[in-house]
Amino acid sequence: MSTTTDHREALTDSANPLGLAGIEFIEYATSRPQALGQALEMMGFRPVARHRSREVLLYRQGEMNIIINAHISDRPSSLTPDEKPVIAAIALRVRDAAAAYQYVLNRGAWAVPTHVEVMELNIPAIHGVGSSRIYFVDRFEEFSIYDVDFVPIPTVEHHPPAIAGLRWFGVVQYIGTDRMEDWIEFYGELFGFEAVAPDQHFGVMTKGRILRSPCRSFYLQLIEPEPGIVDLESDETLQRIGLGTPDVPATVKALRERGVKFVDHASQTHNERGALTTNWLGNVAFELVHEERQ
Repeated sequence: MSTTTDHREALTDSANPLGLAGIEFIEYATSRPQALGQALEMMGFRPVARHRSREVLLYRQGEMNIIINAHISDRPSSLTPDEKPVIAAIALRVRDAAAAYQYVLNRGAWAVPTHVEVMELNIPAIHGVGSSRIYFVDRFEEFSIYDVDFVPIPTVEHHPPAIAGLRWFGVVQYIGTDRMEDWIEFYGELFGFEAVAPDQHFGVMTKGRILRSPCRSFYLQLIEPEPGIVDLESDETLQRIGLGTPDVPATVKALRERGVKFVDHASQTHNERGALTTNWLGNVAFELVHEERQ
């Protein structure tokens, strides 16, 4: 059990001001939860729990949690029932959620008002890119947020193993023209992310800039529009998820056997460095990235 002193020390550590410890979950908002669920199951995720009071499902494989949110009142105002699935939120594991939340608010983050119902946890959140949210979670060891808000689905494995050692590698974010420095400052000032060398990239998608989390467990990739393409502020969004694996070809083979298709043309063909799935539902893709376990 961490002490108050531990929390205070973690939040004053210049290298990791929030005591960040990885990604707790990634949330998709969609009006087609079953179709998205089928895509996740092809990727190796399994439905393990249902929310007590909302149309929300928890999918899991290994240490990764994905939430599918089809609860109408929870959808960002920009979405309609016919919209494609979007990454609506990222939850970050931190040492002390309340302290981390206050830390980022003091540095200019915008709070998201919460509407907690009976038997639900109050999970603090701020506004992220576009209509997305960034949550702070400190219950991820002996006791988790899912123990309160979710009811396990009976007769299923609640901790299914990851296919080929898959784990979170990062998230790709599309940004507006000439907004690179703004977003580097945003993630650096609030969370302690650090930009790697401009020529350092991972996988087969080598555009933009890479930011490394202060806990060194995941990355953000910021990608600007191609020159000449009209840019709209509303186009800034979380675009896709990156999954790390120690053996990309073996993982591609295992996923293909499950029905997953991969992009295979000259600029994006899969190799030892990485691979990119084709899109599901017009907007859902996963990127595999070679990563050796530390």
